[in-house]
Amino acid sequence: MNRRTSVRVYEAQKGESHMKQSAMLTTASLLTILFMTLHLTGDILFRMSPAGLVNLFAVFVFVVQLYGTLALGGRRAGYIIIFLGSVLGLVIPVIHMKGARGVIGGDIGNSSQAFLFVWTLLALGITSTFSVILSASALLSLPWRRSRRASTAA
Repeated sequence: MNRRTSVRVYEAQKGESHMKQSAMLTTASLLTILFMTLHLTGDILFRMSPAGLVNLFAVFVFVVQLYGTLALGGRRAGYIIIFLGSVLGLVIPVIHMKGARGVIGGDIGNSSQAFLFVWTLLALGITSTFSVILSASALLSLPWRRSRRASTAA
């Protein structure tokens, strides 16, 4: 195998790796959105969040993260949106696992729905953490400055 062939093989493997990472990030971000909506549903049912127009803000956040994941996928803005939405997803289990009204101390621990609620929190924590790692990795691998040649050629 000559040098030119080995460079092409390396670039092909690098491209495949990027595609796998992109697919994993899209999947993890979509699962994070799913688990956040399931969590909000539990919050409303357990009366931890009021069932009213205030939840439209959460819907807006979910739509922005969905747009960042699907429409802006592979772009810097998409990675930033996914990163911020996933960090928000990481905060949710932390809030619910502590405090007097947390999972154990509140009404949720005595409910027959406690298993699903806690499982959703754990799944949300896992997918959010994975999304944060993958989006941060993607952001760090992007070039932050455009070369002057590229901007003058356009």
